[in-house]
Amino acid sequence: MAAAGEVPTLESLAAVALLRHHLPALTIRVVNVVDLVKLQPASEHPHGLSDIHRLTYRRTNHRNLHVRGYKEEGPITTPFDMAVLNDLDRFHLASDAIDRLPQLGAKAAYVTQALAERLLEHRQYITQYGENMPSIRDRRWPLVS
Repeated sequence: MAAAGEVPTLESLAAVALLRHHLPALTIRVVNVVDLVKLQPASEHPHGLSDIHRLTYRRTNHRNLHVRGYKEEGPITTPFDMAVLNDLDRFHLASDAIDRLPQLGAKAAYVTQALAERLLEHRQYITQYGENMPSIRDRRWPLVS
């Protein structure tokens, strides 16, 4: 997983923690993009790389690349709920990873179901209390919520 920005990076790390907890045999890495303008073409920014498309879409297995980002969906709410509304939270990210790894097959179905249940629990909690669930609000590393 790769992320840029505080919330996406923290949510990516949390998604990886969930995946490692539930699927310990899965090998997964995290890349944090610190200088986001590096991803622009050199013709548009002096820090840009020469041909970014060759890093992703023109390589073998490019269909394995999936991008998530803020879509400006939803009202002003907590940062975590904004991530949920934009499918950028740990539960959506972990589910997306599982969906894109067909080799996991049925053995990961229970994990996908558990993640969907956590999203439902989040929606019910934030609707009732207007704040994040304690497991999100009071999170500590290592994350396994």
